[in-house]
Formats: sequence, C-alpha cells, structure tokens
Amino acid sequence: MAENEQPASDEVRVLDPRSLRGLAHPLRMRLLSALREYGPATASQLADRLGESSGATSYHLRQLATYGFVEDDPERGKGRERWWKAVHRRTRWGIPKFLAHPDPAVRGAVNTVLHEMATQHMQEMSTSLGTLHDWPEEWRAAWEISDFRMRLTPELAREMRDKVQELIESYREKEADRDTEGSAPYRVHLHAFPRDED
Repeated sequence: MAENEQPASDEVRVLDPRSLRGLAHPLRMRLLSALREYGPATASQLADRLGESSGATSYHLRQLATYGFVEDDPERGKGRERWWKAVHRRTRWGIPKFLAHPDPAVRGAVNTVLHEMATQHMQEMSTSLGTLHDWPEEWRAAWEISDFRMRLTPELAREMRDKVQELIESYREKEADRDTEGSAPYRVHLHAFPRDED
C-alpha cells in the first residue's frame, strides 16, 4: 500500500473509510496479500499456507468479498469447492486524511493496518535474511538493506518520497513474465518517517 493517492483503475483499489475498516484485520490483510502474490486459492489452501483454520479463512474471505477486495473465481473448482481471487493487484490510500478522520473507528483502523503492514515487512525481511545464502550470487548482489539519515522539511520529504515511488513504478513497465528464466518476485519496502530530536 502506498500513502499517496492516485486514480483508481482495474489494478488499483483506492480505500475509503468503509473499505479501510473492512480491511483492518491482520488475517484479512494476510489473505489478501497471499491471493495477490500466489493467485487464486480455496479457504483450505490459504489456511494451510497461513497456519490458520479453514473456518477462520473462510469467514474472513467472505468479509473481504463484502468490501470488494476478493471475489469468487468461477473458472476454478469442482462441486462445492469455492475458489477466491483478488479483485485488484494493489491498494492505495491517503494516510494523512485517515489519521485526522473524525471517526475514532477509522483512526483505529489506520493503526491496525499500519502495524500489520510493519509486521509483514519485518517477517518478509527476516525470511529473506534466513534464506539469502540459498540464492545465486547475482541475486545476492541485487539484495539491499540500508538506512539513511538526513534533515528535511515536510515538503522535501514528500518530494523525495514521490520521486522514489515514481522510480519504483517505472520498473513495473519492465517487469519480467513469470516464465522468464532467472526472474523471481522482488519485494521493495519503503519506510520513511520523521524522528524526535531526542
């Protein structure tokens, strides 16, 4: 999810207060992420992947469907087997407007989503660190973990953030097909925030 809002498309879901509240549950966020990354699946398959009960995944998939994040995949499944797929590839939202929202339920939903995002990022980074030695040298050379300290105004910070996101988005046009030899899913986490002087 990215902070700055952009026009909605078939690929992007722009959150409003209702859909934000509908997404604000750790398991729902993990389910949506799994469907986006790995493709359509049943509640039982997702339960196995995420270490949850199929009853829990089934319930939360129905909730995600209510808010328009997932839908049935009628081309799959036999009989009563229900397959689910993500409706959009990505989600965008405006964090500042939700943090200042007059409804405390919306502000609480923002906190839930942000903390779950941070948890998922930490888990992905830990997994990457644990498996880094298994990757070929060319992938290890493309791996990065850095941090940069600087003093900026809010305007400069937004400018830098927007330029970084623009650069990352430009690589979507160059994405390799799933069948491209040597290609792999590549994750980029962007964390940028002000800190107190103390």
